[in-house]
Amino acid sequence: MGKHRWLASVLSVAVLGLSLSACSAEGPTPEEAAQALADGLAELDVSNSAFLDSTPEEANSRLADWTSGMAPLKPSVSVASVEETGDGEAVATLNYVWDVNKSENDYSYDTTVALQRGEDEEWQVRLTSEAVHPDLAPEDSLLLETGAPQRGDILGAGGQVLVTDRPVWRVGIDKTRLEEEQLEASASALATFLEIDPAPFAEQVKAAGPEAFVEAITLRQDAVSPPPVFQKEISAFTGAAALSSTLSLAPTRTFARALLGSAGEATAELIEKSDGRLSPGDITGLSGLQREYDEVLRGADFVSVRTVAADGTRSPVLFEEPGERGELRTTLDAGMQTLAESVLEDEPSASALVAIQPSTGNVLAVANGPGSQGQQTALLGQYAPGSTFKLATTLAMLRSGTTAQSTVSCPAELNVDGRSFNNASTYPAQFLGDIPLIQAFAQSCNTAFINARGDISQSALADAALSLGIGVEAPIGTGAYFGAVPETAEGTAHAASMIGQGQVLVSPFALAVAAASIGNGGLVSPTLVEQPDGTAPASPSASASPSASASGPAAAGAGTPLSADEAAALREMMRAVVTDGGVQLLGSVPGEPVIAKTGTAEFGSDVPPRTHAWVVALQGDLAVALFIEEGELGSTSGGPVMKAFLDGLAGSGQ
Repeated sequence: MGKHRWLASVLSVAVLGLSLSACSAEGPTPEEAAQALADGLAELDVSNSAFLDSTPEEANSRLADWTSGMAPLKPSVSVASVEETGDGEAVATLNYVWDVNKSENDYSYDTTVALQRGEDEEWQVRLTSEAVHPDLAPEDSLLLETGAPQRGDILGAGGQVLVTDRPVWRVGIDKTRLEEEQLEASASALATFLEIDPAPFAEQVKAAGPEAFVEAITLRQDAVSPPPVFQKEISAFTGAAALSSTLSLAPTRTFARALLGSAGEATAELIEKSDGRLSPGDITGLSGLQREYDEVLRGADFVSVRTVAADGTRSPVLFEEPGERGELRTTLDAGMQTLAESVLEDEPSASALVAIQPSTGNVLAVANGPGSQGQQTALLGQYAPGSTFKLATTLAMLRSGTTAQSTVSCPAELNVDGRSFNNASTYPAQFLGDIPLIQAFAQSCNTAFINARGDISQSALADAALSLGIGVEAPIGTGAYFGAVPETAEGTAHAASMIGQGQVLVSPFALAVAAASIGNGGLVSPTLVEQPDGTAPASPSASASPSASASGPAAAGAGTPLSADEAAALREMMRAVVTDGGVQLLGSVPGEPVIAKTGTAEFGSDVPPRTHAWVVALQGDLAVALFIEEGELGSTSGGPVMKAFLDGLAGSGQ
């Protein structure tokens, strides 16, 4: 009996101890409640908090009202401190940060919110407007006011302004000045005068709202009659008007158009994809660098924050950030770009000219002829290089022990596995047979280079191409095709590779890099778009474009480094092309001696085959690659165009 009484006492003490332990266990803390509130405020959804005087749904409704003027922004909210001020009472200090624009200057401030422990030990929030902002009255809301800065300029070499706001006419129909029955006739007449399709414009005018100004076209003011005359011409059409405005434009309509692109009012598609960044009427990049670097060129918006009462009364400014104008720097030389476009203007097929400064890698000109029809032939075209690729073949031969004076065999015809390879129909007969390599290079003897295939493996050829930059990607700041040379090829495929045919592909830009590397005496890493510190950024969209990436051996790196002696030997042979070979006309170009290599590449299935014409040239600290899609020989089609370009530079003193 005594033993049982003792056991009961022990059990009672144990149960009492457990009960006391449970009562003293820590319940919810004010810190946890404050953190939950901060998390909710940051998402503008405080459903996970408990409130003293409202439901979470009511709290969310008030929070939405207080912050409606800040949409679509959300704040970053953190707990700075929590202080218990009494039994079951605490005050939390919250830190708000609003990222109001792209600048580093954010709007930051502290607020306080009262917490109280309820009967169930849960900490509850007393949510007031001051929890959102210390100066916010219960019936007011925060208001973010923004103003876009002037669109940034695109600059060229030496800070030359390439793209800036230039005066334009916005020409269209003001529907408030017309009766319904006048709309179609007036719109059609204006469209006919402006040389645009009348029917679609007339339909657009009829479909627009009754007070709309329906724009037909935007015209450069310097491309039409003087302002008073032009406005009078437009006003002759009932309801028509020419509104003076500005638009971010290059010096001329064609200047580097495929590269620089254009800016204009945001399309519905761009607005939909912008996640709220763009609104109707906003000016944004539509193509080219203008679109790739739109965020840079838009700059940081001017912003201010105030509180606004229900009657619209605004408080003094609580925060202001002046914003900043964007700017994009490129290496383009305005004069050289204009000259390059002018020498291509009469070429009916696709054409391109790329100029690079070997000492820096700066891309000075990226010109596309009118035959390219707006396409980026210069940077993104993929073509067989023909005999210009003998630069890489010759480098591989030099590495195998051949020299400029080594004897090579140049027969009139060569059969490889049943396929016949010939020289150009104009090839000089006196340079057939056994000749020095330098003459085979100067006269561009196909069979001599194909004959070297037994000593030059395909992998050695691909490595030599990499040494010159063909197939080596570089962050130029926009999409570009760097070329491709297969690492493996046999028989006729290997033979074709030796003379830049088969599966060998380059762009005019890639060949310009190769020429620049030879001029520099080592691999050149080209640059076109610069960051403010002079480094080249990766284009926001270039990496997403398949045509911006090289295929083949590019992943292997830059190949065996090009030595100064190898580059000097190649330059010696390129000089022979001008003194003894197919572009002797370049010998009369004023200034430093010109060295060059021509190329003709067959393509298509026509008989005889159609041909691309190529010329690469070096003069002083300048490397140039010229391409004509539908040419004859590189020397006959490309030579005169290259001469016109180099003569033009000499005449301009560049």
